[in-house]
Amino acid sequence: MFDFFRKYNKIMMIVLFLLIIPSFVLFGVERYQGFSKDEAVAHVDGASITRPEWDAQHRVETDRIRQQSPNVDPLVLDSDALRYATLEKMVRDRVLTVAANKANMTVSEERLSRIFAQDPGLATFRTPEGKFDRDAFQRVTGRTPEQYEASMRAELATQQLLLGVSGTTFTPPALAAATINAFYEQREIQVSRFAPEGFASKVTVSDADIETYYKDHTSQFQAPEQASIEYLLLDLEAAKKNVTVNEAELKSYYDQNTSRFGTKEERRASHILITAAASAPAADRAKAKAKAEQLLADVRKAPNTFADVARKNSQDPGSAEKGGDLDFVTRGAMVKPFEDAMFALKKGEISNVVETEFGYHIIRLDDIKPAVVPPFEQVRATLENDYRAQQATQEFAKAAETFTDAVYQQPDSLKPAAEKLKLTIQTATNIGRTAAPGATGPLASRNFLSALFSPDSLSRKQNTEAIEVGTNQLASGRVTQYSAAHPIPLADVKDKIRAQLVTERAAALAKTEGEAKLAAWTTKADGANFAAPVTVSRIDAKAQPGVVVEAALRADAGKLPTLVGVDLGTQGYAVVRVTKAVPRTAPTAEVAKQENAQVGQSIAAAEDAAYYNLLKDRYKAEILVPRPATDGLPFAGAR
Repeated sequence: MFDFFRKYNKIMMIVLFLLIIPSFVLFGVERYQGFSKDEAVAHVDGASITRPEWDAQHRVETDRIRQQSPNVDPLVLDSDALRYATLEKMVRDRVLTVAANKANMTVSEERLSRIFAQDPGLATFRTPEGKFDRDAFQRVTGRTPEQYEASMRAELATQQLLLGVSGTTFTPPALAAATINAFYEQREIQVSRFAPEGFASKVTVSDADIETYYKDHTSQFQAPEQASIEYLLLDLEAAKKNVTVNEAELKSYYDQNTSRFGTKEERRASHILITAAASAPAADRAKAKAKAEQLLADVRKAPNTFADVARKNSQDPGSAEKGGDLDFVTRGAMVKPFEDAMFALKKGEISNVVETEFGYHIIRLDDIKPAVVPPFEQVRATLENDYRAQQATQEFAKAAETFTDAVYQQPDSLKPAAEKLKLTIQTATNIGRTAAPGATGPLASRNFLSALFSPDSLSRKQNTEAIEVGTNQLASGRVTQYSAAHPIPLADVKDKIRAQLVTERAAALAKTEGEAKLAAWTTKADGANFAAPVTVSRIDAKAQPGVVVEAALRADAGKLPTLVGVDLGTQGYAVVRVTKAVPRTAPTAEVAKQENAQVGQSIAAAEDAAYYNLLKDRYKAEILVPRPATDGLPFAGAR
């Protein structure tokens, strides 16, 4: 099963997406827009989540998805489904945070510091001197260090809260085996297909039939309204073009950011560790420190024995057998007391005993790789691009104001705004109220398309207001030509209707014939015409339709062989002879262990969900905006 998941991981991601966010159907934008901007969209424990908070968090979520999946369909990001999913996640986070706070779940400074020190992502924001670069962090992540710390505290506290429930899950091997075996169950089947193609010659469709169908289904034969448009897009790339680069400013920028363009100083150290947990009794810690002090005296008397002493005495399993060698590291890789001591040593020096949360260390500095900063000329192109990008953020704010004013003050043309900001007027044809598959940029924005198709825009053919279509992206457009929705003439769809009616009627004849054969073969099997036997399962359908496989698996395994009929819709009908149940091949011990763990994870997730539902009721979590209509599974979030 795990090979199947690995092989078809994209398919499984789609399946999981459908389980989490059902197949939402069209949902009127006006139903969400019926709320005032500051009105609450949800309540948790008496506190509100407002529309601006929701909008801001949804921008964060869509930006994160874009970074992780650059090719994601913009229609998904702009859908009511994903917006509602964002709100449900906000409610869930708020519920769990409230529960953690009321349960006095706290995260110690020591634990938080340890996590930060070991996070390789944060190490990139430390300068060679060990100072944390706040500006770089905020520029890249969009958050201040304080906001990041607060989010980490909340996340760790809620993890601790949920661990008290899911962390106690026990999965008996028999339960895991029964669950996995049900997934893997197989059936040997024979199929007799009754395809519509075999009955098409018996179908007659008259012109009167076609005309009647056309009149009864006029909504199916409508040409949608369409427009030809022109539009402008202002984004950071456009703002970059208006940034002037001064050589002196560029060199100053280089001096301020040398750590980003070169390699940081690296130090190689060896250490001897005598462990003593921070929570250990004072007497135990004193004993460990005394031992470390004795070993320090030994290696200072005979420095060349340091590696041997480390092998025999160090309690760091990762480095002891290597004579204490820790290889080269940069600032930010070690806990602060250890790091400060290591970077204060000269090559060959041995430190005093250093106390950390892990115990007591004796550190010897073995080598130093100095920081290497490439010359200005070598990185000038990169510098200029980075500098332009940084300045473009400020330039964009100014340009956005100019853009907004220009498209409003001269509403009959986009040309003045384009000339002021050196933008290119773009055109598009056959644009509808909803974004076409594969559309990008403004043409994928629901708000932009709604503005274009507003009554005022269509009648006056004036510029829309400046509309945010993405992060640091503003667009304005105008309709240059419009065609209203209209019926497609019968003559243009006559052949299509005829083919559809032939298919439907042939499928009905195929079903009638199949049901008759099912009844006859159930009574008397003589003359039954089945294909060769095949063994099917949920993960290997052997080219059989899914409904055929499901029907075979639903058949009572204790009453085989048996016949079942399956309606295949426009594909006809199938009579399925289920001959026997086929057990799966026994898994290896390792696979069985993995499967047991997977079932355990599923049970733990179910317990988490049940506990969360309890907390929702306890803290009166309520979403106030309507849920988008759906024909799929209910979304497992707050209601």
